[in-house]
Amino acid sequence: MQKNKFKKNIKTLNTGLKEIHQLQPWVLPITIFDALFKSLAPFINIYMTARIIDELLGSKDIERLKFLVGLTIGLNLIVHLISTGLDHLRIILRSIMIQNQDMKMNEKTINMDYEHVENPATHNLRTKINESEMMNDGGIIALLGYLGDLSRGLITVITSIILVIELFKPNIATDGYLSFANTRLFSYGFLAIALGGTIFNLYLNTISDKKMFGYFSEVMDLNRIFMFYFSQIEDYNAGKEIRLYNQRHIYNKEVESFIQGADKMFRSFENMSTKYGGVSAFISSLIGGLIYIFVGLKAITGSISIGSIVQYTGSITQFISGSTEVLTSINSIINNNQYLQLYIDFLNIEGEKYKGTLPVEKRDDDEYEIEFRNVSFKYPGTEEYVLKDVSIKLNIGERLAIVGMNGSGKTTFIKLLCRLYDPDEGEILLNGIDIKKYDYEEYMNLFSIVFQDFKLFSFSLGQNVAAAVDYDEEEIIDALEKVGFKERLKTMPKGVYTPLYKDFDEDGVEISGGEAQKIALARALYRDAPIIILDEPTAALDPIAEFEIYSKFNEIVGTKTTFYISHRLSSCRFCDEIAVFHEGRIIQKGNHEELLKNEEGKYYELWHSQAKYYNDEASA
Repeated sequence: MQKNKFKKNIKTLNTGLKEIHQLQPWVLPITIFDALFKSLAPFINIYMTARIIDELLGSKDIERLKFLVGLTIGLNLIVHLISTGLDHLRIILRSIMIQNQDMKMNEKTINMDYEHVENPATHNLRTKINESEMMNDGGIIALLGYLGDLSRGLITVITSIILVIELFKPNIATDGYLSFANTRLFSYGFLAIALGGTIFNLYLNTISDKKMFGYFSEVMDLNRIFMFYFSQIEDYNAGKEIRLYNQRHIYNKEVESFIQGADKMFRSFENMSTKYGGVSAFISSLIGGLIYIFVGLKAITGSISIGSIVQYTGSITQFISGSTEVLTSINSIINNNQYLQLYIDFLNIEGEKYKGTLPVEKRDDDEYEIEFRNVSFKYPGTEEYVLKDVSIKLNIGERLAIVGMNGSGKTTFIKLLCRLYDPDEGEILLNGIDIKKYDYEEYMNLFSIVFQDFKLFSFSLGQNVAAAVDYDEEEIIDALEKVGFKERLKTMPKGVYTPLYKDFDEDGVEISGGEAQKIALARALYRDAPIIILDEPTAALDPIAEFEIYSKFNEIVGTKTTFYISHRLSSCRFCDEIAVFHEGRIIQKGNHEELLKNEEGKYYELWHSQAKYYNDEASA
């Protein structure tokens, strides 16, 4: 069991080292060199002070004293300048490494299959990674810091041993009871006590660290709650509801509850830290006292010079400190592996989707045929089918309305069509070929989609429409005018270059929900794909307004194949075919007039339950 755990820790550490190198190749070497000079700095004064004191108490050679003092100052200056430069470079490289890590994780999120993006487990994993780095000083960045601490500790220990090794060699015995101070037994006994105290201190620190990690795990949960409320309070878009519905009492109560829970937890943490910290400080003080007694006895017996007292006491103190740092760093690296593993697990999320290699036929006539053949699907981790035995065929240039109650499987149908998910049973065909066999990117380029939960970003209007940094300004304007955004565009201070919202630019403009929907529709037009899908992007509008927008959009798209998805039926009358979804199945197909003739059908029921919202012409 322990052997397997050891192997796992080594494997995790090795992966972490490789990841650091990939993120920034020079950051670890510079961190080690920085640790080297930081470790050597105190030994310059320890060693040189001993030499200066011996000279003052010995021959008192002024020229030699000048040389020693000048050498001390010069070495301190050189080491300080190099150390400062390396530290500055280390900070820069570390910042680059953090940026590269964020970029790598963002690219991973963008490129992973959508089923993982939509999976709550993926969101929780990413949240844990972020919070472990912010709250626990854990993860890949922490590993770099611990490796720096380990390097500094090792260099300190090695240098200390070099400077103090002579102290532990037995000298000629001195008459009297003080002669015991020069024996191997005395030297090794002191060394055993000092190391024993250091190891016991490490044991206390290990227990303290484990308890601390436990507390920080609780902090992670509390912090997630706090960040939610903080983001809501900070978001100016939430200000209206907070004021109009007097929600500040809810926020105050929840934040107060959070503070009370956090205060209780931090008090427990402080008590634990004080207890273990106090014992550790006592042992460290005791070891420090023993160092002075040991070196003092050596000096009294004449085994060492007065100046050497400074050298040996300083070196032994540094050795104890360095040993503690080495052991603590190793312990921290091992504890950090649990956080490092979160990062590794995130990067190892693999897409299960077969991307295909077959090129999509480039047809000038846009003659494509799409067919769902006995398709069934259930979301990963669930047992209930969202779609069951769905079969439907659609030719290019046709209009298909997909209607049904909320939760009937309409949006899932579109997700499968766009290969955001693959069906569990059956197949989806494009021109008679399974869509899995097509090159994924080429297949995706067939679609322009506007989902109900479409997103606009705090970029320029043109970039939002183009979904790209560079775009054709005239085509952007043409798409906006086609969807009825012409008059609003005239009021934009910078035209299509006007930034939306005020998150990044105080000159940004706020847009209404209806305007946002028009921009999203313009985005679908600008893409100019042969198949357009509108998945309830106008659900926030009333049925008549939705009917008007769909009717106008129907004229704009011309001969393109169009899917209209809605739980309302105002968009159905101009469609070639209507598919009625209910509990994951297509229970009716036909055009508007055909379906209304079946008074026992679901479409008839839905239509007449909504008819009061339509005008006389729409309900005729």
